[in-house]
Amino acid sequence: MSGNRVFIDKQNRPVYQALAATASAVRAAAQEAGLDRIVMELVNLRVSQLNGCAYCLDLHTRQALDEGETPQRLSVLPAWRDTALFTDTERAALGLAEALTLLPDGEHREEIFAKYQALLSVEQFSVLSWAVVTMNAFNRVSIISGHPVKAR
Repeated sequence: MSGNRVFIDKQNRPVYQALAATASAVRAAAQEAGLDRIVMELVNLRVSQLNGCAYCLDLHTRQALDEGETPQRLSVLPAWRDTALFTDTERAALGLAEALTLLPDGEHREEIFAKYQALLSVEQFSVLSWAVVTMNAFNRVSIISGHPVKAR
């Protein structure tokens, strides 16, 4: 990591504050749609794993643990399909998070979307989509800025 990175969140504070306000609106919409904080933190973590954002992984791991998530489930999150530790809603949210982050080709994408739309309410599908879009944006802000992970 270069010592001359520009922390774009600090350089353009109003833009970053707008992104933070979007994240706040997503959290409120998630609660209204019946998606608890654990589901949302799992989505944040899975997106951050796919993008390789160390800062966001550190932050959202701590937040998930604070919400009551278990170390066991966090440790197997990259292999969520291979374990029965996750609920159907969590599995749908994680699958959607992967599809929206990796953006497979159009035909495959439509199959994936149809699969998860069948498992989630319209409100849940929408808010989870916004959560993934927002988390991808935060990942990019942190990666571009080189936000450090500090030892605790």
